[in-house]
Amino acid sequence: MLQSNMLQTARDRVALTVASRSEQADGGGIGELVSFAIALLRRQYAVILITAALALAACIVYLRIAPPTYTAQVQILLGAGSRADFVQKQSLLAEPDVDVTQIETQIQILKSRAIAVAVINQLKLADDPLTASGPLSSFLHRFRLRVSPPLKDPEADPTSQASESLIAAFQGRLTASRVNLSRVIEVTFDSSNAMRAAEIANAVASAYIADQLNAKFEASRMATSWLQERLRDLAQQALTADRAVSAYKSQNNIVSSDGKPIGDQQVSELNSRLVAARAQVSDALAKLNRYETMVRTQSIDAGSGAIDAAGSDALNSPIINPLRQQYLELARRESDWTARFGRDHLAVVNLRNRIRDVRISILDEVKRLAEASRGELEVAKQRQQEVEKQLNEAVSQSRSVNSAEITIRELESQAKGLHGVYETFLQRFMGSSQQETFPIAETRVISPASPSQVKIKPKPSLVLALGIVGGLAFGIGLGLLRDIMDRVFRTSAQIESTLELPCLSLVPLLGGLKPDKQTTRSQQADDDLRRRFISTHSAIHHAVVGMPLSRFTEAIRSIKLAIDLTPNKTPNQVIGITSAMPGEGKTTIAATLAQLIGHSGKKVIIVDCDLRNPSLSASLAPNAVTGIIEIINGNRTLEETIWQDPKTNLVLLPAVKRGPLFHTSEILAAEEMRRLFDRLRATYDYIIVDLPPLAPVVDVRVTSPLIDCFILVVEWGRSKIDVVQHALNTAPNIYESTIGAVLNKTDIKAMMRYDTYRGDYYSDTHYAHYGFSDSDTRI
Repeated sequence: MLQSNMLQTARDRVALTVASRSEQADGGGIGELVSFAIALLRRQYAVILITAALALAACIVYLRIAPPTYTAQVQILLGAGSRADFVQKQSLLAEPDVDVTQIETQIQILKSRAIAVAVINQLKLADDPLTASGPLSSFLHRFRLRVSPPLKDPEADPTSQASESLIAAFQGRLTASRVNLSRVIEVTFDSSNAMRAAEIANAVASAYIADQLNAKFEASRMATSWLQERLRDLAQQALTADRAVSAYKSQNNIVSSDGKPIGDQQVSELNSRLVAARAQVSDALAKLNRYETMVRTQSIDAGSGAIDAAGSDALNSPIINPLRQQYLELARRESDWTARFGRDHLAVVNLRNRIRDVRISILDEVKRLAEASRGELEVAKQRQQEVEKQLNEAVSQSRSVNSAEITIRELESQAKGLHGVYETFLQRFMGSSQQETFPIAETRVISPASPSQVKIKPKPSLVLALGIVGGLAFGIGLGLLRDIMDRVFRTSAQIESTLELPCLSLVPLLGGLKPDKQTTRSQQADDDLRRRFISTHSAIHHAVVGMPLSRFTEAIRSIKLAIDLTPNKTPNQVIGITSAMPGEGKTTIAATLAQLIGHSGKKVIIVDCDLRNPSLSASLAPNAVTGIIEIINGNRTLEETIWQDPKTNLVLLPAVKRGPLFHTSEILAAEEMRRLFDRLRATYDYIIVDLPPLAPVVDVRVTSPLIDCFILVVEWGRSKIDVVQHALNTAPNIYESTIGAVLNKTDIKAMMRYDTYRGDYYSDTHYAHYGFSDSDTRI
């Protein structure tokens, strides 16, 4: 229980550390992003450079094989000409204003199929390979003409002589666009021949102008023919309408002045007078109501309400206005004297009496004005009644001729309309007749195309720049993808965040070590077999002895320190070394850790419990014939089986594999194994157990009763994060007893590209101050 609580405390500390690092990363902002970008470039610079080089090479190849393209430009002005005055006035077809819609319409006409076919037939582009879209298309076009030449029909439409592919290729090379906000359209054509491009561009402009002229001439001719026939009909209709008007006026004795009947003019005048009379009555009534309201609602003792509420008419009175000013002055003095002498003072009382007299005078004047307004109202009402009487008489007189007036107005309107239409059509007809003999193009070429001396594409500088930029961008994206897909352990922070285990040490990668041989290998093997000495042929297991001041040895010391400082440490501690997958270096860590402990003077034994693949025994005691299995079976004693290292006082209990073992988990879980470990606990200070990996076999799970704590070995850059997590999830009893993980075979120089938070930690300069040297290591 104590062990579980201590391990939980360690994991909580790891969680707090990870959370703190996450908060620092979140607060870093732009600095963290820059650090990540720099680290990404340092990790993936090879991929980025190779991708950029390939892109640049592809651009160079493209520049070598791509044919040059020349562009010819011709500018066309819409609505250019200022036509003659008589043509502008007599034009039958109205010229539309040149707006955005009209210009876009003309651009579509320029790029239309009709213009393309006309230019193709005019310049015989069907036999010209230069109009093809590329070398391959040109070759296929020539081959098609030789294999199956087109049949020529003299009666066929000329537009059918151009194939659809040729028309599409022509339209693909032709562009038309508006120049800024002007009425100028710029037509361009691309070709691999500069002379041919200019010729085709000018031909497109000529074909467009000719099409505009033909369309206008045909429209004018058809409109003139229709207009001539229409004029005859309009002349006859206008004559008939005039005769009908004259006949109807004679029958009804209708007399008019300025085109209007006399009765209508009289009604209109009386109606205007009635409106004015009613307005005068309304104004007089409103003025009277205001005065009566003032008189009715106010009294002498009502305060200043009557004076304050006086209307604009009362205030304009030459009598009320001085009285009101006098009233305001007396009121101000009364208020001032009341505050100074008191309300009952004789002077104040006199002032109030004078104020009352002024108010009485104002009210009397308002009553007089009300009587005057009442008289004005009576006069206005009489005038209104007189006008209404006259209007009713005039309306009664005009009703008798209403039906006749309506009919005569209708007849006159028809006659007038027919005359107007006839005059308009006659002018249009005369203008159209003259315009047919004087065709004018409203569009003209202001800048003809000329052969270009500079090719527009491909542009070497632009292509190379795009290649480099695109290659770098694609390389960065590819590097970022590789970085994201790199689901392996690279830093201690990954172990702490994903496994929630402390990272005990970063063990660097070793290589190139040479053992200290004093005898030949055969002699050493015979001596080891006779004395059961651990073999010195495998030099990697002697790194801590041969290089005590190396970074590798310091990393192993870090593991031992973590074991010693574990709160649940007992006098006889059993440490299990395992990994998720084979080949991650657990055997090397176990052997070097045991040698380091033994070299320090402690009694230590390393037990090879990887019964199916005893790589530790094969390395340290390759000639062993008995091992832990024989002890469990009772065939050998512990003293007859163990091997020793005279240099480090290390003791090895090997495992000998004589054949396939099918029940290794039962062997490790047997009672005899438990008694063996109890005996080892009583004899040795440390027991290092080299265990099988977690993922392939289940043997490690049954060893939890034998092991005090476990150490998980993870290989740098190789161990998959998902695999290690799955292995620990399937062995929860092992995970609960694991005190931490070791990142093995670490590339220290590469770590500076991955662990941006502790980049200086991996520099060799800091270790050189304390005498550390890795001259014999390959990192």
